Amino acid sequence: MRSGLAGAWKPGTAKPVPQAVAVEDLNDETSFTIHASVQKQRHQLSVYKQRDNLLYLVENHGTTIVVAETGSGKTTQIPQLLVEAGWAEGGRTIACTQPRQIAAQTIAARVAEEMRVTLGTKVGYSVRFDEVATRGVTQIKYMTDGVLLREMMSDPLLSSYSVIMVDEAHERSIATDILLGLLKKIIKRRPDLRIVVASATMDIKAFHDFFDTSREKLQNSIHRESVPNRSPAVLSVEGRTHSVLIHYCDKPVQDYVRTAVSTTIAIHKIEGPGDILVFLTGQDDVNAAVQMISEEAEKLPRALVALPLYAGLPASDQELVMRPSLSGRRKVVLATNIAETSVTLPGIVYVIDSGFSKQKFYNPITNVEALVAAPISQASADQRAGRAGRERPGKCFRLYTEDAHAAMRPERLPEIQKGNLLSTILQLKALGIDNVMQFDWLAPPPAELMVRALELLFALGVMDGHAKLTSPLGHQVSELPLDPMSAKMLLTAAQTGCQKEGLTIAAVLTVQTIWASGRERKEMDEARAQFAVAEGDMISYLNVFEGYLHVKNRNQWCYENCVNYHALAKVAKVRSQLSTLLQQLGGPRQQQHDGDVKLVAKAVTAGFFPNAARLEAEGGNTYRSLRGNQELFIHPSSVLFRASPKWVVFQSIIFLERHYMWNVTAINPAWLTELAPHFYQLKG
Repeated sequence: MRSGLAGAWKPGTAKPVPQAVAVEDLNDETSFTIHASVQKQRHQLSVYKQRDNLLYLVENHGTTIVVAETGSGKTTQIPQLLVEAGWAEGGRTIACTQPRQIAAQTIAARVAEEMRVTLGTKVGYSVRFDEVATRGVTQIKYMTDGVLLREMMSDPLLSSYSVIMVDEAHERSIATDILLGLLKKIIKRRPDLRIVVASATMDIKAFHDFFDTSREKLQNSIHRESVPNRSPAVLSVEGRTHSVLIHYCDKPVQDYVRTAVSTTIAIHKIEGPGDILVFLTGQDDVNAAVQMISEEAEKLPRALVALPLYAGLPASDQELVMRPSLSGRRKVVLATNIAETSVTLPGIVYVIDSGFSKQKFYNPITNVEALVAAPISQASADQRAGRAGRERPGKCFRLYTEDAHAAMRPERLPEIQKGNLLSTILQLKALGIDNVMQFDWLAPPPAELMVRALELLFALGVMDGHAKLTSPLGHQVSELPLDPMSAKMLLTAAQTGCQKEGLTIAAVLTVQTIWASGRERKEMDEARAQFAVAEGDMISYLNVFEGYLHVKNRNQWCYENCVNYHALAKVAKVRSQLSTLLQQLGGPRQQQHDGDVKLVAKAVTAGFFPNAARLEAEGGNTYRSLRGNQELFIHPSSVLFRASPKWVVFQSIIFLERHYMWNVTAINPAWLTELAPHFYQLKG
C-alpha cells in the first residue's frame, strides 16, 4: 500500500491532499498481509535481534544504558519488547520520554500501528496541553521529559510506571538532565523501577558513572534481596545504516538558505531517485526555503514537492511529511533539527546540512536569553548525515568546509550550562528539592546561573527570603504549565478582574506565533494593522482571538487575515485547559472589568517587569534594558515597530543581526516601582 503527495505546497496555500487507501477499504486478508509485513520488518531490526540480551539486562540491573545506532529501531521496539516480556502487566505503564513533542506524537502513532491498536488505548502519548492516553489501559506512553517531570509533582515516586526509558539522552535538554537526576533519587527508593537510558551517541562513561550507586549504602527499609544490580549495564546495538558519501564546500557559504535551495535543485536535476532532507535553523528559514523551492519547481520537468517540518507543525501536516512520495515525484523536506533523531522519514537518500541550529544562550550579566543560530556539534553533524543512509546508500552535502567541521565541538553543550534556569529552579523547589545547589546533576550548571534564577524568583514573589515557595502565589505558579513570568501575569490578571484577557494572552504566548508565514511583507503589515492597538502586541492578540471566535468559517477568516489557523486552534485549546486549571487552583477573584486595557497591560507588567526597557532618545529606535543595560530593538513584526513607545516590557529576545524584543507591550514606568518596588527604585 503506497500513498503519495499531490503537488508542491506553498506557505499560505491549501496543502496537497494525500492519496491514500482508507482503512475501511482493506479486507481482512489485506490487513493481515500488511501486519505480517510490519512484523517481518520488526524482526529484522538490530534491537529486536538483541531482544534476549536487552530483557536480561533490564531484569537484572536497575539501570540499562543502550547505545543504539541510527536505524536500529530502539525507540519503537524497546517499549514493545518490554510489554511482551510482561513489564506492563497489572496495570503498569512503560514510559518513553522524548526531547520534543513532535517525536512523542509521531512515534506513538507508529507504534500503535505496529501493535494494531487505536492510538490512545494500549499506546498513547502525553505532551504539554495534549494527551492521548487512557489511565489503566495505556501500556506504552510516549511523552516529553517535561511532562513526566510535571507528573512527579502529584506522584513523586512515579508509582504507576514499571520502566522509564529516557530516549535521545545525548540531546541534554534541561528537562532531560533534571529528569536523570530525579530518577537516580527515585530508584534508591523504588528498587522495582527500571531505567533505560538510550541514544544513538552518548558519553557512556559519564552516564555509567552517574547511575552507578553500587558503593552507596542501602536504606534500612529496603531488603538487599529485592534490589537489582546497582551498577548500570551497557548494551551496544549496531544500526541498519548504509554508506553515506560526504561532500564539503570549498569555501564558507554566505547565505545557507539560498545555497540549500540551489543545492536541492541541482540534486533534483542531476542525481538519481530518492527524497531530500534539508536541515535549516528555524521556522522562518524553513518556510522561506519552501517558498523558493516551490517557485523553482514550477519550471522543472520533473515534479519536486517541498514540505516543511518543525516543532508546532499540525499533526495532519506532520503526517504528510511521513508519507512516501508517488512514483515520478521527489519530496524535499525542509526541517529544523527535530529531524536529527527519533522521527524517521521514509525515502530520504540525500541530506543537505546547513551546519547550524537555533540554540538558546543566556547571559546572566545582561539578563539576555537569546535564540541564536549557532554551529552544531560533530555528533549532530553525524546524526544528520546518517539520515541519508537509513534505507540505501546516500549522500550528505555539508554547506560548510571540512576545516569548519573539524572546529566544531565533539558533543553538544548541555543546555543546563547555557540556559535560563528560572523554570528549572522553580520545578525543583516544587518537587521538594530544597537545596538546589546540591542537587545531583549529570553536569552541574554554573553557580551564577542558579543564583540569578533564585534572585528573579524572589523578585516575582514566587519564593521568599528563605528560598521557599510562597503561599499561595509560589505554589500556584509552579502548578501552571507555563513559564514563571507568564504564570505570574495570568494570576495577576485573575486577581485584578481581567482573567478572560489574561487567559488569552497566556495561551498565545505558548505558540511561536499566531501569524501566517510565507506571505508578502506588505500584506502581513496591513493584516496586523487591522488588529493593532497602541498598547502593543500582547493586547493586540486579544482582538485577533476575538475576531477568530466570532466567525463561522474560521479557516477562511484566518487565511484572509494572514493568521495561522492551526496556531489559533491550539490557542483556543490551551486557553480552555488553563481556565480549568485556574478554577482548580482557586484563590481570590475580582469582578471582571471587560475591556479595561490599562488593567490588562498592568497585569502583563506584573509578570514581565524583569524584561523592561526604555527608549534611549526621542525619535530614535534604540532601547536599553533596565537590567544589564543591553542594547535592544523592537522586532519588525511587532505592531509597535514604528511607534517606538518610551517604556516597554517584552516576553523574550531573538538574536538575528541585532537583539530584537519579541511580544512587546507599552507601559507606564510608574507601574514598575508600584508592582516591583523591591526590584526598581525611582532616582531622587
